[in-house]
Amino acid sequence: MHTIRRPRVDDAAAIHALVATCDTAAIGAPDSTLEDIADELVEPGFDLERDGWLARDADGRLDGWAWACRNGDSDLVDVEVIVRPGVSGLAGELWPTVLARAAEQGKERGHDAVTLHIGVYRGDEAKRAQVEELGFEPGTSYHRMRIDHHGPVEPPAALPGLTLHTGEDEEVRREAHLVHQEGFAEHFGFVPIGYEQWYERRQASSATDWSQVTLARLDGRPAAVLIGNNQFALDEGCGYVATLAVLPDYRGRGLGRFLLRHAFAADAARGRKGTILHVDSNNTTPALGLYESAGMRLVMAIDVWQRRLP
Repeated sequence: MHTIRRPRVDDAAAIHALVATCDTAAIGAPDSTLEDIADELVEPGFDLERDGWLARDADGRLDGWAWACRNGDSDLVDVEVIVRPGVSGLAGELWPTVLARAAEQGKERGHDAVTLHIGVYRGDEAKRAQVEELGFEPGTSYHRMRIDHHGPVEPPAALPGLTLHTGEDEEVRREAHLVHQEGFAEHFGFVPIGYEQWYERRQASSATDWSQVTLARLDGRPAAVLIGNNQFALDEGCGYVATLAVLPDYRGRGLGRFLLRHAFAADAARGRKGTILHVDSNNTTPALGLYESAGMRLVMAIDVWQRRLP
């Protein structure tokens, strides 16, 4: 018998221990840090009193962690149910609560139905079977790519008319936001948001380092942006490219490759072992080929499953 209650910020360590146990069972090693979990609990838009649930057994051991997180005012809701390996029946208790809250979130934002997304590690056959049974269908797949750095990396040669600007300056951040929004407009699951919410999300994350945001202006006009952060610095010793976007009018000029090589050189200069990023394998741009040609390799696949819920 399990007791269900709402999470608190100080539950981060217990949640992290549970998630690490489940990740290790599925893929052989933990895939998040304590800081990652703490960031999730203070994510803007996530309501601790309504959007998350913890399940503890009679001895107080945390066996389940479940949540439903809205994406702005859109009809998209990210969901998750994590249950300790070997604990039977608990997922069946938590899923109806998560689905009901997701539908409620849609109603609160004026939607008759919501689209649910859940990420499942390619190797987690049990989780895949569970979401299939719940009516989820394949949506897309994200490839985690990595390149290792063995000493300094030569920065890319300068491109004519190109200037680089970092995100400590608000004007740069605002232009970076606009490039991100337009550059990702056609990507799977993308939800447009205004600058204030975009900025708030990043400020709330302990991984954010505005000096790792690089805006590229071509002949004085915003053309591309690379948003790096410290998400994989503690556990992998690597830099992380969270976003790489080039405006449609500037594609095909080598800006994406330039910014990627620029990030590699910067990460190597910081003493990092490598650089990591995620790419949608069904990307509307030839991003996967770019990353492979730059020397990055696949280290993990994460499948996104989706379900339409009235």
